[in-house]
Amino acid sequence: MAAVSESIVREYFELHGLLVRQHRKFVAPNKRESEDIDFFVLNPRVQARRGERPFILSGRDLSGIHKAVVVVKGWHTETFSQAVMANAPEIFRFVEPTTFQQAAQAFGDELDILKLLVVPALPHEAEARAQSIALLREKGIDGVIPFRTMLAELLDGVRVNRNYQKSDVLQLLRILKNYEFIREPQMDLFGGRRKGKTT
Repeated sequence: MAAVSESIVREYFELHGLLVRQHRKFVAPNKRESEDIDFFVLNPRVQARRGERPFILSGRDLSGIHKAVVVVKGWHTETFSQAVMANAPEIFRFVEPTTFQQAAQAFGDELDILKLLVVPALPHEAEARAQSIALLREKGIDGVIPFRTMLAELLDGVRVNRNYQKSDVLQLLRILKNYEFIREPQMDLFGGRRKGKTT
């Protein structure tokens, strides 16, 4: 599942014009996998940002990001709540000074590098959501991107009449859209069920 999640994240950043480098393609036997940073991203056309950057990011916010280290938590089973974070302290190892300084060497310095976390979902209830965000900020995370946001934007960008043979992720999304396993959001406007293709 980790490889699939990381492929989705890579496609998402590349869709928005960022250069993506995987930290390493192997897991060292004497190293805890959770300590590793999954990706370094670099925006070659960074734009000056007006106003404060939101903590929960979407595609429109990526143009203002110059450099970032990214950790992917693609569990796809539970909400990223305070309880989950309290019981999994390894989530935050990548923001510890030693780990972060080693990772920052990929950029040549530690200036202007954001620490981003890709999460399954944040709590829906407002107070629990605010508490989770406060804890993430307190631990040193600069922003989160929910998988739902990434998948929605990737789906929106995929066209059924294009061949994405260089990307397994985009090609799979295209095929699912073509055979109507994934419907466009406006098709649900009136709540009626649409008949699927039988052939």
